[in-house]
Amino acid sequence: MTLKIGVIGTGAIGREHIRRITNNLSGGRITAVTDVNQEAAKAVVEQFGLDAVVYPDDRTLIASEQVDAILVTSWGPAHQASVMAGIEAAKYVFCEKPLATTAEGCRSIVDAEIKFGRRLVQVGFMRRYDNGYIQLKEAIDSNYIGEPLMIRCAHRNPSVDEGYTTDMAITDTLIHEIDVLHWLINDDYSSVQVTYPKKTRHASSHLRDPQLVTLETAKGIVISAEIFVNCKYGYDIQCEVIGEEGIVKLPEVASITYRKEAKLGVHLLMDWKQRFLDAYDRELQDFIDSIRKHGQPQGPTSWDGYIAAVTADACVKAQESGHRETIVFGEKPELYRDYEVSFHRV
Repeated sequence: MTLKIGVIGTGAIGREHIRRITNNLSGGRITAVTDVNQEAAKAVVEQFGLDAVVYPDDRTLIASEQVDAILVTSWGPAHQASVMAGIEAAKYVFCEKPLATTAEGCRSIVDAEIKFGRRLVQVGFMRRYDNGYIQLKEAIDSNYIGEPLMIRCAHRNPSVDEGYTTDMAITDTLIHEIDVLHWLINDDYSSVQVTYPKKTRHASSHLRDPQLVTLETAKGIVISAEIFVNCKYGYDIQCEVIGEEGIVKLPEVASITYRKEAKLGVHLLMDWKQRFLDAYDRELQDFIDSIRKHGQPQGPTSWDGYIAAVTADACVKAQESGHRETIVFGEKPELYRDYEVSFHRV
């Protein structure tokens, strides 16, 4: 069967997902779109030549018999209501992060899915589908370096706009590391502390940049995560896992080596969208394939969205307090305990 997909939110990421489903992927078709800006929704239908209905709002789109699954790519604060409506209508849901803007909101989605009795929701944490992180995961799972002891990672952007605030370093930037590291080591976070090195002169007056986030896990693994969003030189994602018997490191992005003007080097990315293009394709293809083959998504779950939200809240609290803050998730619900992360081998 072809999965009939409705898209809620036709901004930048919504348009990108419509493009990849229409042009790059198989097994899915865009049949419905909606946006608070109806003209924007109509323009997307025309741009991609879609045989799709433009609905006035998310509720009418979700209720349509022409929609099997929904992509929630709207403004973050609107995500929770659309996801909840999708669960109530027994529709599959792919939700870009955040699943909800609060941990309580994420927990309400978890509870709704538990009440429904089957997983319907996948959260858009695309790094789990990146080839580099897949190789790290396989090395850790196979005990190639023994038990992980420490992780050092960095998330660097060349620059950010004036609207970027200190807490967004957690909620918009580190949130990806929060999810992918939890997945890599399969260990819950227990505490976090945030410190601020010397501030770069390139940061806005209201922004503290860079930041160092130290997370500790239940098994004692210590993670040092650098966030530097005005590094100027490029978009750079680093991750190094130190184990008892060796070290594994995220590979560099493939690039030509050049010899020019008495220099030997490689070019670095400046645009984050280029870094994870393949991962975005893989995550949506996995969403489509898993529903068609297994009757439910196999990717990051609502519980994963909740874990990320609880951890982010503790990180923001640590930003403000300057102290080590405790992270508590509670017991993992039965619905998510049999979750087998098989998609990392695609």
